[in-house]
Amino acid sequence: MALSGLGIYKLLPKTNCKKCGFPTCLAFAMQLAAKKVSLDKCPDVSQETKKALESASQPPIKLITVGSGDEKLEIGNETVLFRHEEKFYHPTGIGFIIEDTSSEEDIKKALGEINKLDFERVGQRINVNIVGISCESKDASKFQVVVKTVLENTKLALALVSDDASFIAKALEASKERVPLLCGATSANYKEMAKLAKDNKVPLVASAPTLEELETLVKNLNTEGVEDIVLDTGKKSIADKLWDLTQIRRLALKKAFRPFGYPVIAFTQNADKFQEAAEASTYVSKYAGIVMLKNRDPWVVLPILTMRQNIYTDPQKPLQVEAKVYEIGKVEDKSPVIVTTNFSLTYYTVEAEVESSKVPTYIVSCDSEGMSVLTAWAAEKFTAESIAKALESFGIKDKVAHKDLIIPGYVSVLSGKLEEASGWKVTVGPREASGIPVFLRNLTK
Repeated sequence: MALSGLGIYKLLPKTNCKKCGFPTCLAFAMQLAAKKVSLDKCPDVSQETKKALESASQPPIKLITVGSGDEKLEIGNETVLFRHEEKFYHPTGIGFIIEDTSSEEDIKKALGEINKLDFERVGQRINVNIVGISCESKDASKFQVVVKTVLENTKLALALVSDDASFIAKALEASKERVPLLCGATSANYKEMAKLAKDNKVPLVASAPTLEELETLVKNLNTEGVEDIVLDTGKKSIADKLWDLTQIRRLALKKAFRPFGYPVIAFTQNADKFQEAAEASTYVSKYAGIVMLKNRDPWVVLPILTMRQNIYTDPQKPLQVEAKVYEIGKVEDKSPVIVTTNFSLTYYTVEAEVESSKVPTYIVSCDSEGMSVLTAWAAEKFTAESIAKALESFGIKDKVAHKDLIIPGYVSVLSGKLEEASGWKVTVGPREASGIPVFLRNLTK
């Protein structure tokens, strides 16, 4: 059971030295109890105190790392149930299962398709993270060969899937440097699997059909010296899996229940592509650390990645681009000038439509604190005065030989005041970004 803030304070040096970044030891103790800081922030704490505060200093959900290098996957270490309380920090890993019974040609083709599932959205890279190799052949040598093929053809994190420790051991000979995730520890084989995970310093998936059995399995793995664990409650309906995921998260965060203080992996079960996308999206939102898919069609995967991106942004800090002048195409002094806000989704939507028009254009992105056009206007962050100030500070007048400015149609009410404040002639553009290509082409005829 985790200690209270006062219980932790009694064990601290009580020097109020401020080395931890907090004004008093009591303030630090309260933050430690709330799992918002780690004990290593206190440089003067004794070894005895460290041991006594071990459970209090641990995050409610342990951070687990799968893979190595630039493509390593970090999951867990979350502190809240709902993102309006505080942002989620470690995005769900999205991966795919490859069976070792597939031909080498099919495996390479599949890996090629998986490697291409890397997209850019609102200025951010969104991509898949992990490849799982399932030992369906029941042949350790065949399993190892396929693992080597995967290692040679992708830099993504790996998962080795088998409930036979001897097969996993063979595959680890080729892959342990990549820190793979071992999937397959059960109540029947946990000692053998625990030894492999411990000896090779890799994380291990604990699989059990019920929460009660999962609790027992985790405790047994802890007894064997395994601390890097990912939880799995097996194949279930979406409703049953959602219940498991929610209860595990709630027990870890609200009850400080250590056996469930680990991230969770979920495998999709639906064969239908649309249903699989819905199932995966459900697990991403509530609260899987890794979701393994069957289908790898881009049109199925991209919506899942997009939803993950939205969930794992800070709800109090909208995505935004740098407020400045952007040059789209080979601009010249006669090129049109469009003004918009610096909300990422707004800017990139406008940018895409300008590019499709084939008309070289300047886009003036005004600082609206990451709000969209109408929201920023309503909040008085996108006003005639702020736009005029942006035009002046960005020096757009030195880039063009005219003073014609295009504003979004939704804020046409600003046109009069903006002309007075800036000295530019204001033209009201289309309300929707989709109307920009035709508008620009007609404007330059």
